[in-house]
Amino acid sequence: MICILLVAGHGTILETQIKSDVTGLHAHLTGVPKALLPGVGGKKILDFWWETVNTRQLFSEVYLVTNADKYKHYERWATANDFPVENVVNDGSTTLDDRLGAVADLELAIQSRQLQDDIMVIAGDMLCADQNFDIAQVIRFFRSKPGELAIYYELESGEKSYTRGIVEVCPNTHRVMRFLEKPQEGITASRLASVVFYCLRKESLPYSSEFLIQHPNVNDRTFGKFWEWLINEEKVPVYGMKLPTGFQLIGQVGLSDYTKWLAYYSSKQQLSPSKPITCRSYARVGLMGNPSDGFNGKTIAMSIANFWAEVTLIESQTLVLLPHPLNDPTEFGSLQDLFRISRKEGYLGGLRLLQATCKKFYQFCSEQGIALSKQNFTLKYDTNIPRQVGLAGSSAIVSATLKCLMKFYNITDNDLPKPIRANFILNVETDELFITAGLQDRVVQVYEGLVYMDFNKQLINERGYGEYIPLDMSNLPLFWLAYLGDPSDSGRIHSHVRQCWLNGDSAVVEAMKSFAELTDQARAAFQCKDWPRLAQLMDENFELRRSVYTDDCLGSGNLKMVQLARAFGSAVKLPGSGGAVVGLCMDPERLVEMKRAFQEAGCVFCLIVPYDPSVQSQG
Repeated sequence: MICILLVAGHGTILETQIKSDVTGLHAHLTGVPKALLPGVGGKKILDFWWETVNTRQLFSEVYLVTNADKYKHYERWATANDFPVENVVNDGSTTLDDRLGAVADLELAIQSRQLQDDIMVIAGDMLCADQNFDIAQVIRFFRSKPGELAIYYELESGEKSYTRGIVEVCPNTHRVMRFLEKPQEGITASRLASVVFYCLRKESLPYSSEFLIQHPNVNDRTFGKFWEWLINEEKVPVYGMKLPTGFQLIGQVGLSDYTKWLAYYSSKQQLSPSKPITCRSYARVGLMGNPSDGFNGKTIAMSIANFWAEVTLIESQTLVLLPHPLNDPTEFGSLQDLFRISRKEGYLGGLRLLQATCKKFYQFCSEQGIALSKQNFTLKYDTNIPRQVGLAGSSAIVSATLKCLMKFYNITDNDLPKPIRANFILNVETDELFITAGLQDRVVQVYEGLVYMDFNKQLINERGYGEYIPLDMSNLPLFWLAYLGDPSDSGRIHSHVRQCWLNGDSAVVEAMKSFAELTDQARAAFQCKDWPRLAQLMDENFELRRSVYTDDCLGSGNLKMVQLARAFGSAVKLPGSGGAVVGLCMDPERLVEMKRAFQEAGCVFCLIVPYDPSVQSQG
């Protein structure tokens, strides 16, 4: 592949304002081309691009196209930076009036150097916020697609779409469906801005000469007009890739633009490395419908503030995953100590969850056309979610890790929407780690709060996710939670039912429909604040589950906790896959007595503190 850096623009406004600046602060920059002005971190803007593309493994040659007026500046720059002077192309123009136009400059490089290879085109005088993005990832994505590639970014809050070329990108195929050069307000809702950063296949290079023939006016020979023509008129397949960074100083800009954006990007770079990123995800209790989430059913679940997983990400020289001293032990008191810990807790701690999430995150971004910066980090985690009692401890670690990665790499909700995020977390566990799981836990940990979920098969087949609706959390009743002090692996409880469902067993199929009906009734009870009715439905949910899974599968520990709760007149059901029970007791005095009874039976008992994201955001 060949890279062409375009720096042939005549920065008339910026040069004039620097020359006439009365403050004297920029006197040393008089006559300096825009690409050779200081950029982020003090290095010249062009230095950054040359360091980015100066890789023989990626590019066989790199060319620089400039104008006659500034040719000597770039010749000196080339000799000082080990850039081959013979690869500096002079387009012969000396003023803005006799300029060739960006597309003509590209064509000049192609024809004068007889280029016959895939080409990456970059405006070498663009100021880039992120000095570390991975150019190799851009090339890999380009080669995975049957068309050209246009890089875009999401406009900063203060930027207007009418100042940029705007692309409308299909979220599924990543094909650019429409290109709009500096559209007026209201023409498009897209805020995805294309910049002069493209990849062209060698078989598509003749399009540039054809475009120039059809557009003899130099004012039309911009890349914006070229891509409008190529995409909207010629219908050439062009795909979009997002860089999670901003680009500025595009085209004709003034001194105020230069100083403003340089200060803004420099401050962002100074702030980002030093501040650790810490994110939490909370345990959840399934209040209705579970376990039908794995069977195209409906459920209601709630995130609880009692238990959480917390992940911290700190920028570092190398990528490091730190083991947890308790959950990923590497040091033991004795061989007997190792034996006892291994027998009780197994060999699967949280470190595998961090690693699998990072692997899946990189894979997702690569497939979705999101280029990541080449920044490294250290990840560590902590959790107080009890293990093996079905409170979604594993998915909480994955969810918190994903939050950290999204913040670190500036991945937005538009890049990874909430319903897709839930699918991502599930895929980390099922595809990478072969953990038996359903979508419910991941959905409620992404949306947080009290969530109604419909996993309708048709919906999921059509759009990839179900219907997820947050419910009002005001004036909730007091739920309680109890779990076994010495639980078994919660995953075993799903042992035979899934296969029966896949085989079309009528009893199992009908049971899953009944779970869905109970969930709809429970939703109505929540909306009406009908807590006695909700308590009744919770008991029905457990009995339906018991009829499908049988007592042997549920296990004696779970059944004893249910019987104990019912002895005190409390509604009760399993909040997850086993090892814990959640209940609703309407009598405060009996609730106190029940707590004592559970504790005497060797269980851990607590009153649930719902996690309400709307309250947290206000605080």
